[in-house]
Amino acid sequence: MSKISRRSLLRTSSLGLTAALLTACTVTTQNGVTTITLDVAKIKNYGQAGLNAAATVGSFLSGFPTLAPYAAAIELADTALSGALTAFSTAAGSTLVITYNDANWKTRIDSLLTDLNKVGDAIEGAISGSGSVLSAKVLSEAKTYKNALATLISVFQGLLGVSDATAPANSAMIRTGAPHPITGMTEAQALEVLGV
Repeated sequence: MSKISRRSLLRTSSLGLTAALLTACTVTTQNGVTTITLDVAKIKNYGQAGLNAAATVGSFLSGFPTLAPYAAAIELADTALSGALTAFSTAAGSTLVITYNDANWKTRIDSLLTDLNKVGDAIEGAISGSGSVLSAKVLSEAKTYKNALATLISVFQGLLGVSDATAPANSAMIRTGAPHPITGMTEAQALEVLGV
């Protein structure tokens, strides 16, 4: 596996992502109203993981003029995700937990999730479009990063109660930390792959 780029490492260390001991999510229902409370550090971790995936896979494409359109798509998605993560982090400040049901937080979190999906889609497009340009080793590494990001997106969706075809909300994967049914990675493994 190749090393995380300097840019990714700087981003990771600048966020100081060490508050992972908090519960990632709690769901409570009182008087028929369900409230989802999220760990801010966990959300920042997911955003940072997406930035790291974009930077690393983008670096795989550099030097190949035929892959420039894919690199540009990844960079565009990376820029959008960086903006969403910065806005979220600025708004959160030193807050440890937030309520997803709050309209302002929901908008910021949904923006992060949308931009994470855009990064994942751009990486998928680059892998699919690379043909035989990338070596088998580099292509395998890019797929590992793509799968790690897909795992985190699925966990993120599960925490928010959003289901997808590969890991329905509230699945055993979310509750027990079991591997993602498609990628075979746990959340912890995916975060490690993506340098968070």
